[in-house]
Formats: sequence, C-alpha cells, structure tokens
Amino acid sequence: MKKIKTGSKKWTNRHETFTEKIKDLYVLGNEPDLDALDGYNDSTKGFQQLIAEAIQTKTPFRPLGAGWSWPKIATVSNGVMMDTKPLNTTLTISQQSVLPTYAGDIRKLLFAQCGNGVWELSLELRQKKLSLKTSGASNGQTIVGAMSTGAHGSTFDVGAVQDYVLGMHIIVSPTRHIWLERKSAPVVSSAFIKKLGTELLGDDDLFNAALVSFGSFGIIHGVLIEAENIFLIEAYRRRMPYDNTLKALMQTLDFSTANLPCGNERPFHFSIALNPYDMKNGAYVSTFYKRPYRDDYVRAVPNDAGIGPGDDAPCFIGKITDVVPALVPVVVNKLIGTAMAPFEKQYGTLGEIFNNTDLHGKLLSSAIGIPLNQVNRVTDLLFEINKTDGPFAGVFAYRFIKKSKALLAFTHFDFTCILELDGAFSATTQKFYTAVWKRLDNEKIPYTFHWGKVNEMNFKKIKNMYGSDADTWIAARNKLLDADSMKVFTNPILTKWGLDKVL
Repeated sequence: MKKIKTGSKKWTNRHETFTEKIKDLYVLGNEPDLDALDGYNDSTKGFQQLIAEAIQTKTPFRPLGAGWSWPKIATVSNGVMMDTKPLNTTLTISQQSVLPTYAGDIRKLLFAQCGNGVWELSLELRQKKLSLKTSGASNGQTIVGAMSTGAHGSTFDVGAVQDYVLGMHIIVSPTRHIWLERKSAPVVSSAFIKKLGTELLGDDDLFNAALVSFGSFGIIHGVLIEAENIFLIEAYRRRMPYDNTLKALMQTLDFSTANLPCGNERPFHFSIALNPYDMKNGAYVSTFYKRPYRDDYVRAVPNDAGIGPGDDAPCFIGKITDVVPALVPVVVNKLIGTAMAPFEKQYGTLGEIFNNTDLHGKLLSSAIGIPLNQVNRVTDLLFEINKTDGPFAGVFAYRFIKKSKALLAFTHFDFTCILELDGAFSATTQKFYTAVWKRLDNEKIPYTFHWGKVNEMNFKKIKNMYGSDADTWIAARNKLLDADSMKVFTNPILTKWGLDKVL
C-alpha cells in the first residue's frame, strides 16, 4: 500500500467548523502496479502494519473518509489520521463468490473499497444499468463514511445507506481481519473468503453493531452492497398550504387520499421544508416518484441559485451570515425564495437528482429523529421556541425514513421523521439547538441525534435513546477488538459518548 506522510499538524473538517491538532495525516493508496484484487489485499497488509505501529508507539489513529461530519468523529487529538479516499477499488462478484443458497441477483452485488465516494459508485453502477437504492443529498461522502455515521438516505421505503450493505471486511488487529455478515442472511462463499485471505464471521449482533460504528470497530476496508436496476426519478416541488391535510400526511405517510402532483401515488421521496418567516404562502413540498429508466429523458438542471432538485438546505444555508435578529426574516426569505424555487416534472437518475458533492459556505446543521406520531407536536414547539430563543436563521426540514437494523442507527423508530435544522454558523443557532433539545427532554418526547451532525450526546442520553441496543453495541466492540486495538481505535468523542467502555 502506498503511504504518504503529509506532515500535517492540524486538520479541518469539510464544513470548516473546527480544526484539530494531530500528529500526522497519511494519504493512502493502492499500489498501481498490482491488479485490483492483489492491490486490495496488499492494502489489507498495509493497514495491519499501520495498526502494529500504532500499538507499538501507543499512537491512536483514525480512518478518514470525506470529512463531512460536524462532530469530531474522524479526528484523534495528537494522533494519526488516514485519508482513505484514494482507496477506491471495486470488484465484481462472480457466481463462485456467493453461496448457492443466496436468493438475490448476483448481478446487483458490488464490492467497494472504503474510499469510494457515493458519487463514484453511482457512475460505475450506471454503466451496468444499475443504481444505488438510496443516498443522502450530500453524495460526496465515502460509502463507508456515510454508512458508519448512519447517513439517512432519501426514501422512506428503502431505509438508510447502511441498509443495503450485506457484508463488511474489517481489519481488527495486526494479525486478524474478518469478513462480517449476518448469520441469518449469509451471502459469500468460501471461495470469496479465500480470495481475501480472511476469516468468515457470521453474527447478527456484531454485524448490526458494526454498521454504524464511527470508525471504532477497526478499519472497514471494504463493503458488499446490493444495488438495484437503474431507474428514473420524476421530481416536483410545490408550495402547499400548511394545513390539516398536509399535517396528516407528515404524521401518517398515508397517501391514499393525498392531493399531490401524482395524486395518491406513494412517492419514492417525500420531504417538507417550512420557512418560519413565510408560512402564509405555505410549505415547500417535494415529491419524487420512481419511474422506469429510459434514455430519452431531459436531464434536470439547477435553478437560478445553482440548486438542484435533490439538494438539501446545507447547499445554500451557508450563504446566511450571522446577522442581527431583526434582519433574520428578511435574509431568510430572500435566500429561500430563490434557492427553493418550485419546479415541475424534472427527471434524473438517483445519482443525478441527489448529486451534491461540494459545500457552499460555513453553516451549522443538526438533525434529530422523531416518531411519526410526534411530528406535529414537535413542529408546534419549534415555532414557540423560535419566538423565545430565536430567531433561527434557517429552515425546518422534514424527511421520512423507515427503521434501520443497525443498533445505533438514528433512524431508530418504525418510521422516523428526520427533522433537519440547518442554520447560519452562529452562537444564536447553537442557542436555538440547545433550547430545542431541552424542550424535547422536558416534554418527554423520544428522539435520536444524527451522529454526524451537531448534537449533545452523552452515555445517559444514548441509553435513553437506544436502551439495551447500546449495551449490545458495546459488548460487540469488546468481542471484536482485543485490548491493544481498542486503545488504537478509541478517540475523544467516543469517550465523551461513553461508548469506549471495556468489559
């Protein structure tokens, strides 16, 4: 494996919301003179050497994806960070590599090395007339980074990014690496295991724990994902009255009597944005429908603000600076009026509609998951809090995702409403967040935090949110890692969250 020591002594995340002091930043890559499989296996050995060095020198280190998270998930104070983005090999899965009992379509399986960007996988799959099942709006993330923080995806009947991962190759020590999959849903054959020179481990609890594990279960070197046939999205955004009809849709996802662009057809994607300073003109309602693929469609184009149909608020909220409270409504209305302009019947593949690979200004972003039956109650509280602890320089945005099997996925409820609060980078925004979280606690409304966004997490809250799943997650980590490796893969935020416990 190629390893370049950059000598960097500090690292800043993509949103430029913090800078961390580090010992060094390594840029890693596959050896170019080797074929795909040999290069991948050579990088496995390289990772094991790095773990051995870290243990010997007592230097913690952290694999880094695209650096998209707001919290310090990918950092390790005075340790080594490893840029894995150049590790972007993919391997086609052959008939010999899967079990005869596997009931899925082998053509739809793809093995992806950790550094692959979501956008890269979308391009590769398109050439095979395939598509990812879902992605976030920010598809500049790496596939393992998105999975490991529970990135929630964009369609409520599919789930989150981690929900189409079938297996993981994890390097857990200088002498051990494993292929981890669910015992209840085995996929790969002994021939596949032999190709990677690894050890097969089928364990549902371990697998469901490792899916969302923030880089703390070892190095997830590669993942096996299940794609689907390529399809088109037919996309609409309309202003609609924020009335009892819309509120009922948001709280039930019952579209049987809906009056949406395609009548009562159940959408592929349904999201709402509320501008608290322009409610008289209604909500921004985005409905995307799944359509059979054809070649002769007219591609969707960005609007006058450069915002595409699938772009979310972080694509434009960063343009709002910290302004005096009296100007917040004016500034928000002006920006939202252009950035969220309605559109009709735009087409694109998943990778074209959700195609944001960059950022547009510094901002703060928090997201919480709440049960569907609490959506309208929480919205009413938001308007109240905005009067007492605002004004919030941003929008209230809602997406809807079904429950994930990952133990610590924040899409934790049967159907989770994801409330996204993207606002200006300011102390006022942070004050608003704190007030929201405190009010939810006081009202005893269940909620979860998006791990990769601004949150206020500690072990007491984690236990309250996840119950015994948090204990199972900790037990799984202890089962998988030996004492030396646990130290290497522990960073300050894991300790802050109380998930570093040694059993």
